[in-house]
This record gives sequence, C-alpha cells and structure tokens, in this order.
Amino acid sequence: MQTNIILAGVGGQGILTIAAVIDLAALKCGLTIRQAEVHGMSQRGGAVQSHLRISDHEIFSDLIAEGSADLILSVEPLEALRYLPFLSPEGRVVTATEPFINMESYPAMEEITRELHRTNQPLLVNATELAREAGSARTSNMVMLGAAAPFTGIAPEELESAIGQLFGAKGEEIVAMNIRAFRKGEALSQLQATAS
Repeated sequence: MQTNIILAGVGGQGILTIAAVIDLAALKCGLTIRQAEVHGMSQRGGAVQSHLRISDHEIFSDLIAEGSADLILSVEPLEALRYLPFLSPEGRVVTATEPFINMESYPAMEEITRELHRTNQPLLVNATELAREAGSARTSNMVMLGAAAPFTGIAPEELESAIGQLFGAKGEEIVAMNIRAFRKGEALSQLQATAS
C-alpha cells in the first residue's frame, strides 16, 4: 500500500492540522510517512502546499513526482488547479469550493470548475457551510479531511481517533465539533460514491 497526497491551500486554512491528523493516524497504524516541508508563504493568505507520502514499506523520497499523486486535497479551488500536473490519471481531487481571492487576476469559478471536472470524479465541497453545520466555520479543514478520507488509505475511525488525540488538550467540545465536521465531509464523499 502506498498513497501519495498533495495538500494545498493558503496560509491560515489548516493545512498543517490536516497533515498532523493524517500523520498521527498513519503512525498509529504502523505505516511509514514521509512529508516534505510545507512550501510557500507561511503568512496568512500565501499559497501553501505539502507532499505527504504514506506506505506500508520504506519510502526513499519526500517528494511526489509529477503524474503520481493519488490525491490532491485542497482547501482552496485555484490551489487545486495549480497542482493538477502532479495528479495520476486515476488520482482524485477533493477541494473546497470557496475561493480565497488574493490576486487581481483570480479566474472565474466556472473556469476553475470546468478544469477540475476534466479529472477523475472530482469532489467539490462547500466546506464552510458544512463546517458551520458542525458548529464552527473554523472546522472546514476537518470537513475536507472527512471528504478525502476514503482516498487516504487510512480507515476513517483511525483518522477520528487522531483528531481526538490532536485536539484533546482543547477540551471535549472542540474534539466533538471537529469530529462532527469530519463526519459531514465523509458523508458527502459517501453520497457521491453512491451516486456515481
């Protein structure tokens, strides 16, 4: 088993938290992880991406080669487009649909959506709305992790356990809210799988 994941978004959207949950779950499952440093602007609003590789055998490189990512998990739609050259032909794109417009020439959402639909069954998620339903718009990154869970190679219950571990110090209500957000994303992903 090997899963190559590109995490993409902009600073402040919770990419590092998504990576931390996946890392914790993978380690608990006895898997090997290689993660490239987060590349990009660390301040809020700058483009950020990370390569995350998970395997049941040794991995020699931190970086994912073009055309070999199994999953692009993006919390911003234009950032999902930016990394499409990394996607394998069978790979999946799971992206939030809410744009973070940080440039004058930001393309129209229709153009972005059209390009994303050229990939293998993309999952476009209104993460902010689902996160609000879970209790806070700040949990939108956990909605996105839930939506992408079926493509990570890690069982959802292991990811939920890692959410509990990561947020445990912040109290039971924060843990519960993040797990609710995760489950909302996961339910959307299951709904799409049933429909296709």
